[in-house]
Amino acid sequence: MGSRKRSAQQRKIAQFKAELGGLDDLYGRERRRSEGTEERREAARRHRACDRKNRYATRADALEAIALCAEHGTGGLQCYRCAYCHGWHLTSHPQSPSA
Repeated sequence: MGSRKRSAQQRKIAQFKAELGGLDDLYGRERRRSEGTEERREAARRHRACDRKNRYATRADALEAIALCAEHGTGGLQCYRCAYCHGWHLTSHPQSPSA
């Protein structure tokens, strides 16, 4: 049976907290981890949506690239304005009428 002295209980509590690595900053560590995760997700989204694609400075340049592709047998391309770089990219996916 353990001691009922207050000092003995405080030592046990301190030892328990020390073994856990300190819970004092648990919420701060979780917030930092969460922010880091969101930053990595946003970087991955940008890479897929923009960084790995050819960028055209103007819509006319993008339309010219579409015409060149059509001459070589690739049809059904459209261009769209990129939300990340504000340049123009090509897509083979049909876009909604609102875009």
